[in-house]
Amino acid sequence: MPGFSTDAILLRKIEYGDHDFIISFLTESKGKISVIAKNAKKSVKRFSGALDLFSVNHINCTFPKKKKNGLIILSWADLENGFVNIRYDVFKTAYASFWVELIHYWLEENKVQPELYALLLFSLNALNTGSLSKEVLSLLFQIRFMSISGFSPNIEYCGICKTSVDRIEQKNLRFDFREGRIICSNCVKNKSQYGMTVSKGTLKQLFWINNSDIYRADRIRFSSFAIKEGENLLEAFIPFHMGRDFKSLQFLRRLRLEK
Repeated sequence: MPGFSTDAILLRKIEYGDHDFIISFLTESKGKISVIAKNAKKSVKRFSGALDLFSVNHINCTFPKKKKNGLIILSWADLENGFVNIRYDVFKTAYASFWVELIHYWLEENKVQPELYALLLFSLNALNTGSLSKEVLSLLFQIRFMSISGFSPNIEYCGICKTSVDRIEQKNLRFDFREGRIICSNCVKNKSQYGMTVSKGTLKQLFWINNSDIYRADRIRFSSFAIKEGENLLEAFIPFHMGRDFKSLQFLRRLRLEK
């Protein structure tokens, strides 16, 4: 039976009937794919230790014989990285769950996005090893996710007068959620028209982590204020742009309040 093998990051798993799962994976070569894992609840041999959210597995799949439009069949899966340090930390689990939920709902089936795969894999590895703080890592993931996905906000210059951030005298600017752009004070006529105030310093740091070598991201030092402001901006703009709320983000926010 024709099929394929690939490394894949598990984005979503839902029960199907009494014994099966329908699973969404992100792969480097095939993009997001949906498969059915038949008898996965009972099959220890084929899926032992695998099929957990945001785990990396080497999977083998076959195409259905009868239904051309039927779901791809997951034959077996070998766990390559379960990210144990993430799973033992409720905050890290919340961040990783938010990232995979974003990708699952944004990415179309079979749309190849190797840069997005590389970004998610890098972010999960860094979160697991602790090479970057979870807060800064999430800012990096979100700003680069938007850039790869084609709806990156303009944070380089005023969206009306085109003055660059470096040349704007005011320390704070307004962010226009609807247009995805910053507006300097000279161009703001009605503050209620725009989403929120954001400082030049935060914008410049977000621009840096979006455009610099991802493996040098640990060189930038965000203040606690810039982290909080960056979180408020990105975690408001992404749901606004995508037109949906994310359960994992709601859970993450509750954790922060309880901290």
